[in-house]
Order: sequence, then structure tokens, then C-alpha cells
Amino acid sequence: MARVTNGDMQKPRQLEKIVKGFSNHRRIEILQLLDRQSELSLFEIAEVLRINMKTASEHTRRLAIAGLVFKRYEGNIVRHALAPLGKSILKFLRILELE
Repeated sequence: MARVTNGDMQKPRQLEKIVKGFSNHRRIEILQLLDRQSELSLFEIAEVLRINMKTASEHTRRLAIAGLVFKRYEGNIVRHALAPLGKSILKFLRILELE
């Protein structure tokens, strides 16, 4: 059976990686937070969302792997910012909210 593909759409495994990257309420909260306040440290993310550092670290790690968040190293501090793909995912989620 022939596989149906769209020239503009990413491969299914790439899409799965992206979807898994934001498929958690905490990760969505982090994306929304970074949309409001860019360049936040792990400590700042944990403090605002009232989660522990280990939880914040794991979720930002997964967001970065999926390409939704950028990490910038500033000495001992890692700053997190929303990647263009992360902004697109937030737009997608807003559309889902309207449905």
C-alpha cells in the first residue's frame, strides 16, 4: 500500500516527537509562561509555576528535545526561550480551545 504524504508536512515520526514534547499540562504551562516572559531560568520557571526544580528541569529538557524551547547558557544559569515551533504549537492549542 502506498504511503500518502504531503510535501509540506513533516514525517510522522518527527511529528510524534513534537507532539510528545508538549503532551503534558506542565509543559503547556511552561510554553505559555515563556510566551509571556522570555529568557527565564529554571529557578524562575519552577518558582512561577510552583513546581520543584527537578520537575521543571525534566519538562524543559523534553521541550528542548522537541525543538519547542531554546536554551542559552549564561555562566551557571541556563535561560529558556520559546522557539518559533513552540509559538506555532501555542497557536495550534488556541485553535483547539475554540473548537
